[in-house]
Amino acid sequence: MKRLGLRMRLTLLYGGLFFVAGSVLVWLNYALTARALSQQFTLDIKKVQQIPGMPTMVDSITQQTDVGRAAASVLSETLRSSLVTMVLVGIVALVLGYLVADRALKPLDRVTETAERLSESNLHERIALKGPNDEVKRLADTFDGMLDRLHRAFDAQRRFIGNASHELRTPLAINRTVLEVALEEPHASEDLKVTARSLLGTNARYERLIEGLLLLAQSEQELTVRRPVELTHVVKTVLDQPLRKPSITVHEDLSPALVEGDPLLLERCVFNLVENAAKYNTRDGDIWITLRQDGELTVANTGPTVPPYEVEELFEPFHRQQGERIRSVRGAGLGLSIVRAIAVAHGGTVTAEPRAEGGLAVSLRLPIVGGAA
Repeated sequence: MKRLGLRMRLTLLYGGLFFVAGSVLVWLNYALTARALSQQFTLDIKKVQQIPGMPTMVDSITQQTDVGRAAASVLSETLRSSLVTMVLVGIVALVLGYLVADRALKPLDRVTETAERLSESNLHERIALKGPNDEVKRLADTFDGMLDRLHRAFDAQRRFIGNASHELRTPLAINRTVLEVALEEPHASEDLKVTARSLLGTNARYERLIEGLLLLAQSEQELTVRRPVELTHVVKTVLDQPLRKPSITVHEDLSPALVEGDPLLLERCVFNLVENAAKYNTRDGDIWITLRQDGELTVANTGPTVPPYEVEELFEPFHRQQGERIRSVRGAGLGLSIVRAIAVAHGGTVTAEPRAEGGLAVSLRLPIVGGAA
């Protein structure tokens, strides 16, 4: 059962307190009125009985009965009128309580709206609440201070990624150029060429590792580019690129699916899925790529059997199938980690299930334009 909001709970609290206080007031008013009527009518009857020539005892009893009935009628009418008045005033109190609660919670609504609207790309916004220095304003000022610290931290992170991208890639690019020149040297010995080729392989591996780490860091940030993207076109663009194992057969079943996001990141996400399916496959194996209209992309492949308890670890950095670690020359172990980071940045999810025949089936679910995945 959905819990009532704070505004409605405060309204019911105000109304409940009013009805409790009103009921006590009606009861006290009823008791005091009954006591006053009883004392007044008893006193008047005694005065009448003391006058010579007035009615007999029987007439006096009859008169007392009539007076008691009249008093009871007055009390009943008073109680009825009080209850009706209390209900009417209570309804007014509920309306006024709602308006008071709404006015008191307006600043909190502003804080909530700002928090929901904020992302990494607009951390410069502030609540800047005006008014007395009460609890709500102190909360808003504290929130603004937290945003200042977050803004500085994200700016520092962006600068670090940019600097790291330049500082790490430059020396590796220089090393690659020197080694390639050495390989082209006609007078170079065969031993030198073997060493240069080995160093080129190591250099390329570190280039892939650095590129993967930087892309992973970028993927975990808020998207700066959001536009409609036809996922079918992205998949076809990826499939136009050559696979590492040309003997693998790719089976396509693609339906139109329009999503919103960064086209380059989405292409890298699909590329990593296909590359992973090709890399951990068998000779003359198969890859099945299925895209549904609800934005779910599934990439399944033949390959070695994957234990179910190892599936979740595949999305962690530097993990691979069958327990391989970063020492492997097959890659940096960041493929599925980048896929999950990109999926989360686009508001989607990614899951994997081992196939009974061997291999893995990875499902990427992205929200479609005009709906949800």
